[in-house]
Amino acid sequence: MSVSQNLLSIGGSITNALGSLIQQRSVDAEEVVPVGWHRHKQGVETLTQSFAAVPAGQRVRLAKKTSNLFRGRTGESAGLDVSGLNGVIEVDPVERTAQVQGMCTYEDLVDATLLHKLAPFVIPQLKTITLGGAVTGMGVESTSFRNGLPHESVLEMDILTGTGEIVTCSREKNVDLFRAFPNSYGSLGYAVRLKIELEEVADFIELNHVRFHDVETYEDAVAHYVESQEFDGQPLHGIDGVSFSPEESYLVLAVATDAPGPVSDYTRDEIYYRSLHHPAGIKRDRLTIRDYIWRWDTDWFWCSRAFGAQQPSIRKLWPRELRRSSFYWKLIGIDRKYDVEHRLINKRKGEPHRERVVQDIEVTVNHIADWLTWFFDACDIQPVWLCPIKLRASSAVLIGTGETTKDANVPWPLYPLDTNTTWINFGFWSAVPGDHVSADAQPGAFNRVIEKQVSALGGHKSLYSEAFYSREEFEKLYGGTLPHQLKDNYDPHQRFPGLYEKTVSGQ
Repeated sequence: MSVSQNLLSIGGSITNALGSLIQQRSVDAEEVVPVGWHRHKQGVETLTQSFAAVPAGQRVRLAKKTSNLFRGRTGESAGLDVSGLNGVIEVDPVERTAQVQGMCTYEDLVDATLLHKLAPFVIPQLKTITLGGAVTGMGVESTSFRNGLPHESVLEMDILTGTGEIVTCSREKNVDLFRAFPNSYGSLGYAVRLKIELEEVADFIELNHVRFHDVETYEDAVAHYVESQEFDGQPLHGIDGVSFSPEESYLVLAVATDAPGPVSDYTRDEIYYRSLHHPAGIKRDRLTIRDYIWRWDTDWFWCSRAFGAQQPSIRKLWPRELRRSSFYWKLIGIDRKYDVEHRLINKRKGEPHRERVVQDIEVTVNHIADWLTWFFDACDIQPVWLCPIKLRASSAVLIGTGETTKDANVPWPLYPLDTNTTWINFGFWSAVPGDHVSADAQPGAFNRVIEKQVSALGGHKSLYSEAFYSREEFEKLYGGTLPHQLKDNYDPHQRFPGLYEKTVSGQ
């Protein structure tokens, strides 16, 4: 195929992607009406009927239109109809709970709960992440230093298992499945309903961007604020940070307030992460609670720069409705399909394929300086996102419960974080030259180096992206043989891929 034909084909795909997304919802809040229990029952029936229609022995998956996973998939599987499971069932403002369908996006969930000045305890940063996806996978945000991870505020779940049955689980019922579902990535089943806790939120968030000039002081400050949970005598709503280099790091200390006042808007010309830059001390800002929740989505943290969306001349022409992570994801999909960057840019310049480095890793708080020093020395990727995680004390009561998890020393055995330790999530999303490690490097070479360094620091990483562990290494990090034991109970006919097959082998 000629270059001109390539361009025409790619251009057509981009046009189709633009057309499909322009019809989607605004970046602003919209009224979200709960679907109610009758429609939920219909959605579940449609799902179970689609499962029953798949021939015995054939693997199944969800027929989703969106995804926030950065790993490929191989193998044949039938898509299950989840079209009726994408809403909020009901919000109870008195009990401060919500009943939510598994495919409901956090964008819809937030718009439904903010009407009552309530919000989920932890809201992952990208709008189209679903509640079911965040619980079966991993999600962190600035409230994770006090609220832990999304699955910790789940009270009850209905899960479609590999037998085709809907199994209800909670802290009292089918506890082994309840505890092992987080980080199972669909290997044990799919959540169709989740009952979650909600917390009260204020109308505005005051942001304090604190500058640090070395990573050692940065490490000490993170530990201090996580422990004290206060800034300037006020309770902290959120903590996260951005590091641009060993000499330039920021903590964003967020304080909730109902006091009216002017607010910034980073959904238009201004770009949030660039607002952090200042020479020393503290720089202050204010956002509405909704804009704070989605402050990273407009530019997909900083990844929109790869598409030119941060150049002022292009940004003026880029429709505001398409300044959102879900659209950038479409462009990534086109690049994957047509190898756009390499075929039309790198190859013509005589440059090698670039190795994608899209990862979130966790190390303990005392390794912040170690990790940042190593990472900035090992590559030129910048900036790096930082988010502290501390599991909720209420999770500790789960230890020792459940038939197959009774010997676990952590509450959530497939992602073993203990309740007494502050963990630090680092997110970095970019690429390096394919010969970054060596001229004859194997695919994923730098990602493998990262995995080794994370393990050397006693950490591990989220599995939403590519992983290269051997099975032995993987089992040491993610629950040992427990996933196999649970598969025997809830997916005896292997209708879903195993955890290792799904997250490492890409099945």
